Amino acid sequence: MKSTTFFAIFAFFLLPFQSYPSLESLQFAPQQRVRKVVIDAGHGGKDSGALGSKNKEKDITLKIALQLGKYIKTYLQEVEVIYTRTTDEFLPLHERVQMANASHADVFISIHCNSLPKAKKYISGTETYVMGLHKAEENLAVAKRENEVILLEEDYKTHYENYDPSSPEAHIIFSMYQNAYLGQSILLAEKVENQFKTRAKRSSRGVRQAGFVVLCTTTMPSILVETGFLSNAEEEAYLASEKGQIYIASAIYRAFKEYKTEMDERGYQKSTAAYSRTATQENTSDSLVFRVQLAASPVAIDTKVGRWKKVTGLVQWKENQVFKYLQGAYPSLKSAVRQQNHWRKNGFSGAFVVAYYKGKRVSIQRTKEILAR
Repeated sequence: MKSTTFFAIFAFFLLPFQSYPSLESLQFAPQQRVRKVVIDAGHGGKDSGALGSKNKEKDITLKIALQLGKYIKTYLQEVEVIYTRTTDEFLPLHERVQMANASHADVFISIHCNSLPKAKKYISGTETYVMGLHKAEENLAVAKRENEVILLEEDYKTHYENYDPSSPEAHIIFSMYQNAYLGQSILLAEKVENQFKTRAKRSSRGVRQAGFVVLCTTTMPSILVETGFLSNAEEEAYLASEKGQIYIASAIYRAFKEYKTEMDERGYQKSTAAYSRTATQENTSDSLVFRVQLAASPVAIDTKVGRWKKVTGLVQWKENQVFKYLQGAYPSLKSAVRQQNHWRKNGFSGAFVVAYYKGKRVSIQRTKEILAR
């Protein structure tokens, strides 16, 4: 697929966490033990981020990020902490992503502060985002505001292939990139918001999905934390205070620790991930094949009833105790996306495209490299 099409089909939609399916029904990608985390302090340098009456987002996010890293280094010494920045410097979004991917990190946490127009200055609370599709216009502005930082980058059209951060037109491709890690990302995000509410005693606005550039192509579970609203005077004062920063950082730390413990206990190992055949078709082609994943479940689904009766070319695979239901075998991403849209309109709203090469699952980003050979 042409790169211009990739960014031309990008939009941002949001969905409150309570509208998600249960965590048990979400896909959990094979994951090694959590031993490396990238902590990203949003904005920096010439990019101030959101502005309060006295404070800049870039300064607050850096202090919280450094405090979070300090907690992890002190109490989880087996975990390597990588900061995208430790000073007031401008770092393009694509470089933050490249840093996380190149380090083969197990988790990516991006820290931000929120803001709204003066008419909504009474609004306060935390929000934690994962990559995905949504339909809540209110939070469309959040993703658009955070993504507009790319306009400050030199030659941004080259790095982001003509993507226009102000356009809400498209809504397909970016969601594919993080779908492999959606289960883990939501699990971590939920733990963060729970810690904010129960331990830090903050007002939680919940876990949401949105199309953030900094999350779209990270090859690990990733979240973006909006720690509060600088447009709210009381919350700005809290976020700017040493006490507030300690409470926010410690809440994220405790959530990360819980997540790490759970992932380590589950023992997801990338090196031992395997697909077992439980249907009449196999992913054994030596060529690159695209399929549409319709669902994933910890228990087998009866595919002879309801919406499933309309599905042709269905394959059931079992991976790490999760049943996955794949439809079709398409030679191009474009044709698979068309089928994805078809199934989303016919009862499978969470359908997304997956790719296989020589019988093994590969990322959508990897398919671009294969096709470029």
